[in-house]
Amino acid sequence: MPVVRTPEARFRDLPGYPFAPRFLDGDGMRLHYVDEGRGAPVLLLHGEPTWSYLYRAVIPHVVAAGARAVAPDYLGFGKSDKWTEDARYTYAMHVAAIERVVAALDLRDLTLVVHDWGGPIGLRVATSHPERVRRLVVLNTGLFGGDEPLSEGLEAWRAYAARTPDLPAGLVVRRAAADRARVTDEMVRAYDAPFPDLASKAGARAFPAMIPTRPEDPGAREMAETRAALGRHAWPTLVLWSDRDRVFPLETGRRFAGLFPGATFRVVEDAGHFVPEEQGDRVGREIARFLTGAV
Repeated sequence: MPVVRTPEARFRDLPGYPFAPRFLDGDGMRLHYVDEGRGAPVLLLHGEPTWSYLYRAVIPHVVAAGARAVAPDYLGFGKSDKWTEDARYTYAMHVAAIERVVAALDLRDLTLVVHDWGGPIGLRVATSHPERVRRLVVLNTGLFGGDEPLSEGLEAWRAYAARTPDLPAGLVVRRAAADRARVTDEMVRAYDAPFPDLASKAGARAFPAMIPTRPEDPGAREMAETRAALGRHAWPTLVLWSDRDRVFPLETGRRFAGLFPGATFRVVEDAGHFVPEEQGDRVGREIARFLTGAV
């Protein structure tokens, strides 16, 4: 099956992203991750169609709090290798890949930070390996058992992605912002960097269609199980939800927070869907306070 690796030149001089690349190899694929700082690990999982660049403003706050920031790029994203066939990307594959990261780096006493597809992937990993998890931070995400209607914004996103195979990642991030001027041309270039051509976008194309809309769809059972399992754990949980997300509206966030016993819910004002992009320092400060017991 054809595999491509984005040329490193595409990632030169990205604004605010000075982190040294690290890689894990498995099944003939190379997975990239950022690994900064020391202390208890904080695993930062991105969504669609972003990569670890999303957390560039958050990582320094995590490190300053005395923790270790680990931010992988999913296979098909960022500096990780990319299959060129859409069908190779499945929910189960992504979960297994992050499980390999957790095992290979032996991440324990873990704070898990999830955004967008990071929720279905990371929360599945957490409920499957609860002995490794200490805390959760949840940002604008969901779990889809195929038993509830999708939001109007999420339906519109799926329809747009289905008719746009050459998905413009950077423009997607800009258009989802509460203030589009914040997402500069340089930032658009950074989100486009992993995807030099149509073939390299297979992973990004695959994610929207992977959202289960019926209980029999792939991944629906696993996400429903994860949703049910969250109530059996007493992990300290911080839910940060932006106020201007058309895909996961604020009322959706308030309902989702109810899945986590005793969760602290905070609204991040003046941000759209990609809240770590628009309000990275605010998110970073909130996470740092949470890590040090100030929340």
